[in-house]
Amino acid sequence: MIKASSSDQASGLRNMSLANKTKVIAVTGGKGGVGKTSVSLNTAIALAQIGQKVLVLDADLGLANCDVMLGLRVEKNLSHVISGEAELDDILVEGPYGIKIVPATSGTVDMVDLSPTQHAGLIRAFSEMRTPVDIFIVDTAAGISDMVLSFSRASQELLVVVCDEPTSITDAYALIKILNRDHGVNRFKVVANMVRSMKEGQDLYKKLSLVTDRFLDVTLELTAIIPFDDNLRKAVRRQRAIVDAFPRSPSSVAFKTLAAKINNWPTPTNATGNLEFFLEQLVN
Repeated sequence: MIKASSSDQASGLRNMSLANKTKVIAVTGGKGGVGKTSVSLNTAIALAQIGQKVLVLDADLGLANCDVMLGLRVEKNLSHVISGEAELDDILVEGPYGIKIVPATSGTVDMVDLSPTQHAGLIRAFSEMRTPVDIFIVDTAAGISDMVLSFSRASQELLVVVCDEPTSITDAYALIKILNRDHGVNRFKVVANMVRSMKEGQDLYKKLSLVTDRFLDVTLELTAIIPFDDNLRKAVRRQRAIVDAFPRSPSSVAFKTLAAKINNWPTPTNATGNLEFFLEQLVN
């Protein structure tokens, strides 16, 4: 079992290179089934296609599926890091275009109920990772659990994925409300996913922003509109990302546009927002 004192953890964090700035992005949305994992993986691959070193954390620690969606073979996962059987670098799985994935476990209840010592040890493992990373994407679980909130509030940028369903909008608002009210997060980037037209995506964003403008002091930005795409189901059946399997399809073009935007976001010039700050925030 990993054990890490606060002094050990701080030492591990100090050992990280501050010169290597990492953009940390959480992909969340509250409701399940809105396409968070699809957004995470396709955006990661699109970023890798333009030369970025991308690491994806499958942060649904009990029902992980990033590796399954890409048909990747996983021999060890985060549970082996937590138990001390492996280091983080040892469990990384390489996906299309060289993206790296941190595989979690599926169907393991213990992974969603880690002790404070285990959490600290896991964070220490990340702080000691040797693999270079330009962009770190956290694919969060559904819901508003403490784990989801921790990953979301600690990230530099937060992508809230919504689709045109009342429950999706309601759950996205609940997530934004809790992060704003309890954790002081006031900037959110919205991804309208699986929409039938640009207008539907814009209308979906307006529905959410009308509620947040009325009741919360937050800033929302419509960052991407991802169209519904029949090729997505074909790609899923082939266990491939759509940007890889059907690079010219409408949703692939949208994911590449999102990746280009992320690539142009400023790289952190101080600790705030980079991987070290992310790790420190998780335990505060």
